[in-house]
Amino acid sequence: MDTLLVAVFSSEEQDMKTEILGELQELARTAGYYVTESVVQNLDYPDPRHYLGKGKVDFAKRMIEAFGVSLAITRHELSPSQAMNLERLLGIHVIDRTQLILEIFAEHATTKEGKLEVELASLKYQLPRLKGFGRMLSQTGAGIGTRGPGEKKLEIDRRQAQDRISRLRKEIEELAKRREISRKKRQSSSVPLVSFVGYTNVGKSSLVSEISSEDLIIEDKLFATLDTRVRKAKLPAGMQLLVSDTVGFIRELPHELMESFKSTLDEVKYSDILVVVSDASDMAIKDKYSVVDRTLREIGAGEIRRIHVLNKIDLCTNERLAELEGSFPDSVMVSALRSYNIEGILNEITRKLFGEKSRRTLRLTPAEFSNFMRFRNSVEVLSESFDRELIEIVYLSSDEINERLISSICEEGRK
Repeated sequence: MDTLLVAVFSSEEQDMKTEILGELQELARTAGYYVTESVVQNLDYPDPRHYLGKGKVDFAKRMIEAFGVSLAITRHELSPSQAMNLERLLGIHVIDRTQLILEIFAEHATTKEGKLEVELASLKYQLPRLKGFGRMLSQTGAGIGTRGPGEKKLEIDRRQAQDRISRLRKEIEELAKRREISRKKRQSSSVPLVSFVGYTNVGKSSLVSEISSEDLIIEDKLFATLDTRVRKAKLPAGMQLLVSDTVGFIRELPHELMESFKSTLDEVKYSDILVVVSDASDMAIKDKYSVVDRTLREIGAGEIRRIHVLNKIDLCTNERLAELEGSFPDSVMVSALRSYNIEGILNEITRKLFGEKSRRTLRLTPAEFSNFMRFRNSVEVLSESFDRELIEIVYLSSDEINERLISSICEEGRK
């Protein structure tokens, strides 16, 4: 479908204009729309009635006629009246960026929870917009004290939407409880969880595939991964870990989606390590890293230990790599496409998770030894010796893992 992008930029946003417009175009491409042209207006705030000023509306109409455009997509979320007025003036269907992202999410959701979360976000977005058409629909009724069929239809639609929202919330809460049970089982196993996070389309799925040796569906599209995917992996020293591939972040993520995907995003909060992935070839890398950092803080994951990974270095010149080393001196440079320096990520995960290991000795009862075995993949056992009553274990572990191990054994003994 031939599409026109319509965007308003304030004076403070001029430096980001090209980047933001390019991202909107990429979102449209991901949703299957062909962008023909763009109409841009510099305003401190979008026009409250028509989004664009009158002159730009007229210009947009000429563009629509010249290129045969049948859809317009606005950068900002539109109020019901703005959407209705702009459609009337342009003579074509108009959707906003939030609707566009909701379309993409609806297409890419594969799990039951993901599909329910997308439906909930869509209904929450649509519900206030039913009000926007109420005046128009109720005009079919005449006379004081009467209500036309349009208004009755509106009330029915609103009530059905509210009922469905309530049911969806209950279903998502039930699934969240099951997720919590699975999370507690995972935590009791002592296998650490490492979540790969970052801006959308930076290569998180490719890196998780490399580390876990499992092929995930990988597409060169925004939000190709929507549902959280957890895979098993091994560190060079043999310890096991879980790696999680998460939904990509984006600037100005619609609040309906942020709220509806809370249970999915909550998974990130329980990670032992966050691997923040950035696209080394992206000239807006600093701005997008700030978006990721802000989003992590908003969901309560701002204090979790991080590893910063610069992916796609195969697309960079030597000068660009030198610049990145200056800007991000502690980052791990990799190429998922070329399978380059994947071990660098694993080594950094090992260092962050286990730190410096010390030699330790424990003498345990059979019951305590059974509990110790839950940590078998997090420590390096050097020797085991048995007598009639106790088992002596000599092992290497970090202070952090050892503290968790001892606490678990003591806690089990008090039960």
